[in-house]
Amino acid sequence: MDKGLDIDGRRMLLGCHAVLGALAARDAGAGFGASARTTLEHALRLVAAARRRPDPVAGERALNWAAAPDRHILVLGEPAYPALLAAIPAPPLVLFVEGSVNLLAAAQVAVVGSRKASAGGLRLAHEMAAALSRAGFAITSGLALGIDAAAHQGALASSGDTLAVLGCGIDRVYPARHRELAGEVRRRGALVSEFALGAPPARHHFPRRNRIIAGLAHGTLVIEAAARSGSLSTALHAAEQGREVFAVPGSVRNPQAAGCHALIKQGAKLTESVEDVLEELPQAGCVSPATPPAADDQALNPSLDRDARRVLAACGWEPVTIEALTERSALTVSELSSILLALELEGLVECRANGTYLRTR
Repeated sequence: MDKGLDIDGRRMLLGCHAVLGALAARDAGAGFGASARTTLEHALRLVAAARRRPDPVAGERALNWAAAPDRHILVLGEPAYPALLAAIPAPPLVLFVEGSVNLLAAAQVAVVGSRKASAGGLRLAHEMAAALSRAGFAITSGLALGIDAAAHQGALASSGDTLAVLGCGIDRVYPARHRELAGEVRRRGALVSEFALGAPPARHHFPRRNRIIAGLAHGTLVIEAAARSGSLSTALHAAEQGREVFAVPGSVRNPQAAGCHALIKQGAKLTESVEDVLEELPQAGCVSPATPPAADDQALNPSLDRDARRVLAACGWEPVTIEALTERSALTVSELSSILLALELEGLVECRANGTYLRTR
């Protein structure tokens, strides 16, 4: 790799990049090992083929953005560009990074899943991301609602590193409700985007964003994904890139587990604990987090009385109706409703939208 482009070359490349983004061009990248000069020549050819010219205003705007502290523009072929990402079939020509740019070269695990995750799924994503952080991995995800957000929060809660790959320009936050989370990731990790400044969160951006999430990581862990979940796109990119894919199974009656089950059938590793992930990624991890020994409900929840433990056991790990719980627990509906509410407030049971219940931990 060369030392990179001079200021005029970078301005020209960024002007090309903005035009290609506006055209929704699916560039193939210049390939691993290419120089930054080759990247620029490739971008110029793509723009010329579209009968357009580089946008000098966009190029200058990007350079001005990068002049602020902790803002970086990485060009494919330059030494700072992450090697793992450069090795994928279609690496981005340009990456905008805000925060710790060195994190892009760190050992990473991508954690993704449903935007409409259950309370149990969110808790599991938080716990597994925290455990992977303690094992030495940075956690990479997409800042989306649901599992993505829980994964970022789990990493932050364990004082670990996390990267958020955006489906819009790096100067925007999507979804808007994650503005505070994005700020925390920026301060303690890194925000990453291949899209030009000001680019909206367009639908076709997210599959492209997903290939970057997978491409930065040694492996991708999927927690809760419906049959047509966008998370499957990330997992498929990981498989195509030769990276490890992990999937957490769920109830066969839970539509949010269908995507994970499909991945397992296709060869993803059935994952029940962080140790299942670390077994496949020993070269990237550090120390395996301690796993507490198994215990029964009384040992895990000493504050629960006998009836509460009976209801908890009756709930099981699959959605169950209150009628079935009444039969299993031999309690009245009134007694059962009171206990279920208490268990729900403790975070031990989840009431689903269809009125069924299941254990969360």
